[in-house]
Amino acid sequence: MHTPFMGELLGTMVLILLGNGVVAGVLLHSSKAQNSGWIVITAGWGFAVMAGVFTSIATGSADAHLNPAVTLGFAVVSGDYSKIPTYVPAQFIGAFLGAVLVWLQYLPHWAKTEDKGLKLAVFCTGPAIRSAPANLISEIIGTVALIFIVAAIFSKAVMAGGIPPTLGPYMVGMLVWSIGLSLGGTTGYAINPARDLGPRIAHAVLPIAGKGGADWGYAWIPVVGPLVGALIAAAMIRAFI
Repeated sequence: MHTPFMGELLGTMVLILLGNGVVAGVLLHSSKAQNSGWIVITAGWGFAVMAGVFTSIATGSADAHLNPAVTLGFAVVSGDYSKIPTYVPAQFIGAFLGAVLVWLQYLPHWAKTEDKGLKLAVFCTGPAIRSAPANLISEIIGTVALIFIVAAIFSKAVMAGGIPPTLGPYMVGMLVWSIGLSLGGTTGYAINPARDLGPRIAHAVLPIAGKGGADWGYAWIPVVGPLVGALIAAAMIRAFI
């Protein structure tokens, strides 16, 4: 069971359990963390990425991508696309399972929460101001920042300065925290197709008390935007790093 597929699945599951979990804690009624705010959400997501990366490495995936956009971006950079058929399905499955665990964790709170939009926001992202071109641009920019800076963190030039590779998960977690604080206010910074679509599907199929629709009209943006961003980031990495 110690395989790259299982590593990506379990790592992404942990990512969503803790990432969507912090959103649930902040948004759902009668949670002890209710209304604790955006700083808590962005910090929680940064820690979730760190935990997911450690889990992924420990259970079989040395790459610990946890994100189809990251997998695509680094496939383009390397010219090796062989990992995509293994990593991407695992990431989507892991994201779905992580969302199911969040639903179970907060089981009594769904009925207590009247706002259907808040329930959906626990599972997937949505725009602060709905504008498809602007929302798409936001997801592209956020993903470019994620992938390009991750490549910079692990570049030979940076590692030559004596930074231990074991600090990598902490640094990537801090990067995601930074992206959330600086760029996340527009769309909720999906920057990861699996992170958004897997839980959105879970929202659609789970018997969540009083839920509304899954906003499928918006769902393509947090999938297409990160994939486009991955291609741009790959070109920048090949040019500059």
